[in-house]
Amino acid sequence: MNILAIETSCDETAAAVVCDGREIKSNIISSQIDLHKLYGGVVPEIASRKHIEKINPVITEALETADVTLDEIDAIAVTYGPGLVGALLVGVAAAKAIAFAKGLPLIGVHHIEGHICANFIEYQSLKPPFISLVVSGGHSHLVLVKDIGVYEILGRTRDDAVGEAYDKVARTIGLGYPGGPKMDALAKEGNSEAIIFPKARVADAPLDFSFSGLKSAVLNYVNGCQMKGVVYNPADVAASFQKAVVDVLVEHTMKALESCQMDKLVLAGGVAANTKLRAVMKKACAENGIAFYFPSPIYCTDNAAMIGVAAYYEYLAGNQANLDLNAIPNLKLGQR
Repeated sequence: MNILAIETSCDETAAAVVCDGREIKSNIISSQIDLHKLYGGVVPEIASRKHIEKINPVITEALETADVTLDEIDAIAVTYGPGLVGALLVGVAAAKAIAFAKGLPLIGVHHIEGHICANFIEYQSLKPPFISLVVSGGHSHLVLVKDIGVYEILGRTRDDAVGEAYDKVARTIGLGYPGGPKMDALAKEGNSEAIIFPKARVADAPLDFSFSGLKSAVLNYVNGCQMKGVVYNPADVAASFQKAVVDVLVEHTMKALESCQMDKLVLAGGVAANTKLRAVMKKACAENGIAFYFPSPIYCTDNAAMIGVAAYYEYLAGNQANLDLNAIPNLKLGQR
């Protein structure tokens, strides 16, 4: 079964052809990073306009790279939430137009579900149940994956997502956008014990996350140094900030695995590409007898291959969308 998948939830215009939920025939991504660098972050209206420019060429390239035509496509899949509403609408409109014109099934996919399913691409034997830590620019979730499409959220951020905190701290120390990869690289040159930043806990929800206080602590530290004329080391700030983030992510994840008596952990989302997070989580899993799965960097970032994988299993479960499918920017995991 060939699925043409489309992803436009933020600032990547992506299309892919996925066969039987596991074989990636093509995975085309048109990034807008260079465009949004000028503004220090994603500008929603600019992102939407760029999606309109790129959506048809990207779909065409995905079909050509896969060496298939639309006549050989069996279903159309698209991310319909969560994300930037204007960006989502471009992908949803394109998917509905193709599905209508070719008389094909339309499958709406939740963006976070796509990130979780990205792991099925490289781990052919991976099956639920397992715990998934989803960390990206817009999401920080601990999810009990009971089955594909059956999720229980164990913990989530109360404020900033991990990737959002990375971007804001990167801007504070002059690294610019996108902050995640630059912070990860700079942190390798710093001392993670140089500065003790706070690790927030949520009293009534021990698996929830909070990163706004940490972000503010970094900002206050940098501002304090500047006001006192003290020279600070950006690499030490990056390393110390990253340690505070990673320690909390790993600690909460281990608690979730223990409380659910699970022995499989799946890492997902853009921040899943962070080398420090991977290394510390891998060590913790090894020490606790946990099987650890994480996707290659290309499948951590927003991409359409993961949407095609998720769509395949949604199709098998009988979940199809009508042509009144709409973008839902705040779509909850498990919501239809």
